[in-house]
Amino acid sequence: MGIRFGRVLATFAGLCLASTSVQSADSVEDHLRAAKRAAGLDFAGVLVSTCVAPDNTGGGGGGGPRVIPDRTTWYAEPAKMFDNLYFVGTKVHSAWALTTSEGIIIIDTLFDYAVEDEIVGGLKKLGLDPATIKYVLISHGHGDHDEGAALLQGRYGAKVVMGGPDWDGVEKLATKPGGKPKRDIVATDGQKITLGDTTVTLVSTPGHTPGTTSFLFTVKDNGKPLTVAYSGGTALQIIYKDVDKLNIYANTQSKFQGLAKEAGATVLMTNHSVFDSAATRARLMALRKPGEPHPYEIGNDGVTRYLTVMAECAKAQIARLRAPNS
Repeated sequence: MGIRFGRVLATFAGLCLASTSVQSADSVEDHLRAAKRAAGLDFAGVLVSTCVAPDNTGGGGGGGPRVIPDRTTWYAEPAKMFDNLYFVGTKVHSAWALTTSEGIIIIDTLFDYAVEDEIVGGLKKLGLDPATIKYVLISHGHGDHDEGAALLQGRYGAKVVMGGPDWDGVEKLATKPGGKPKRDIVATDGQKITLGDTTVTLVSTPGHTPGTTSFLFTVKDNGKPLTVAYSGGTALQIIYKDVDKLNIYANTQSKFQGLAKEAGATVLMTNHSVFDSAATRARLMALRKPGEPHPYEIGNDGVTRYLTVMAECAKAQIARLRAPNS
């Protein structure tokens, strides 16, 4: 994320003790405390990014010149995470292959420089055929998640699904690394993408981008079904000075929290490893012994707490902006 956790966590502790604004039911301090309480020791990444450093420019892929990093800094081995879900992301950005009885659904596609090695090559290493990719679900239209879409669409004929405003944003670009995918399926709130025996429910969660989409779907852990809540966009750096957009963000996180709770989601995933430790959990799977809990299963309370952190951090930033002399 380009920030030092020790320093920013110390800053956060100071913020929680400070009393620089008038105490009220909607004060910065109240929202910070609520976020910290919900995060506990489990969600340091999202707490730091959204509460302590909402202006940090290292957590998204929304703009600015991009320097392609050395492969050793981002390449990660693919891993089987559940009976029907495989990690095909990098050390920083996540991508997933959800296998079904009629083909593969890819969730997010990384930067263009990583798609060939991580997704195409990763599937082959796992014994899966990339030619069977039928759908590509894009959580939001930033390069670190959508630049591989054109390759998968053009090479394998996969259907690309993305929120309408983010399709609009992609189409307005003069050029795009990896190429611009052709407008295909426009994601709508509550829409279901079904492939064979598997259904993914799309949830419109604008905020991080206008077309951000989150997902609910079922995976199996040694045959045991578990519901995944996949958060489509977390960092605030692009909207951290815009009260209206922050309000949208806070409201959609609360909305997704309610849907995840209703669905009984016990697994929380995102598209950045700093938020859900995807790369670390992929390695832990290789060490998991029979009978041990799955490293991704955090319970419905854990999923609820994660989304509480996101909503409360947005509300804290709104309170900052509305404070006198802000």
